[in-house]
Amino acid sequence: MSNERSQLRRQLRRARRNLTPQQQRKASQKLLQQLAQHPLFRRSRHIAFYLANDGEIDPAALMEQARRMGKHCYLPVLSEWPANRMSFQRLVSGQRWTRNRFGIREPQPNRSLQARPWRLDLVLLPLVGFDEQGNRLGMGGGFYDRTFAYLRRRRHWTGPQLLGLAHACQKVEQLPAASWDIPLNGIVSDQQLFLLRGARRQPTRRGARNSSGCIR
Repeated sequence: MSNERSQLRRQLRRARRNLTPQQQRKASQKLLQQLAQHPLFRRSRHIAFYLANDGEIDPAALMEQARRMGKHCYLPVLSEWPANRMSFQRLVSGQRWTRNRFGIREPQPNRSLQARPWRLDLVLLPLVGFDEQGNRLGMGGGFYDRTFAYLRRRRHWTGPQLLGLAHACQKVEQLPAASWDIPLNGIVSDQQLFLLRGARRQPTRRGARNSSGCIR
């Protein structure tokens, strides 16, 4: 199964990197339209975002909207030790920046601004691939899976709500799942929003199925 997941990861990463800047900007705006007025987003006060990299769908417009609404916005910060952990740090005025070991921009670490994962209301995380059953394929580092592994030890899904974000072309019919994958509450693309655990199960669709130019 690992070979199958690795091959699919390469294929889907290549697809999203092949999107033009115009397609990326349009996808970011559609993502904003999908989520900005949704009750799950509106009632969440502490929201974790990410800075788009490697062709990921960009939630920057959504994060700016959240800040205008007075919400607390957080970004992931990788720890130096242990090397496989990450924290979520609140963005502040005059934010100082650095780059992590993968060359991705992140806030200069400040423990006083970092929140425990369970203190967040909503976490928006990037995906490499997904299916309608809520299975997800990440970059392979396992950072999100380790950070939210505690959710597997709870009988009830208590939070935060986890929403995967992706381009519509990153959807596959059926994704091979791994035992360590943390299940999502829902997945949002530029063309589709559907909620799974702890929310409505009926998909909500907007627009055409796929006009992004990505592979199916």
